[in-house]
Amino acid sequence: MRIETFELPPIGTNAYLLTDDDRKEAILIDAPQMAWERVSGVLDGSGINLVAVLLTHGHFDHVMGASAFNRQGTPVYAHADDREMMSKLKEQVAMFGIPTAVDEPQIDHWFDTSKPLELLGRSIDIRHTPGHCPGNVTLVFPEEKAAFVGDVIFAGGIGRTDLPGGSFPVLERSIKEQIYTLPPETTIFPGHGPTSTVDHERLNNPFVLV
Repeated sequence: MRIETFELPPIGTNAYLLTDDDRKEAILIDAPQMAWERVSGVLDGSGINLVAVLLTHGHFDHVMGASAFNRQGTPVYAHADDREMMSKLKEQVAMFGIPTAVDEPQIDHWFDTSKPLELLGRSIDIRHTPGHCPGNVTLVFPEEKAAFVGDVIFAGGIGRTDLPGGSFPVLERSIKEQIYTLPPETTIFPGHGPTSTVDHERLNNPFVLV
């Protein structure tokens, strides 16, 4: 599985394009502004079909490009605990002073954390990791030892908890119970900034200690 990272506006949010060349399929994790333009530029003419968009959570910078994929008929997945947040996308954008028109994303499937999600011929574990916001999820690919964590944890940092629905005690519990319990060599792919590993964060992250 190939992983390509796009750092996209308006605030440098990471979107991840995961491609299985043998299956000629790809999925996108998170859909910031301009995600469709970047993804279509990569996939056009490749014969690879984008089969899903998986949203790690409902904050504007991760979802404001999702409606473009709705218009293309690509199924979009998210956690239902962020349903209300995504329904107020225009209010989110206005609150942060982003001068652009946006359309509310339409969610085709709500994550079921009780069972793996089957895509790209793989079983993806969906771990509910609230605290930054109610519906943050971590998408774990056990075969690749890769975890796409949204904004729950960063390299040397954690997601902010001062926004509506945020809670540091909840975030701390999510990290200790859902992130630090992954195999130590697992690569962490965060919503902002560089990658890290579970082992490195367990030993070095100053915000959540074990």
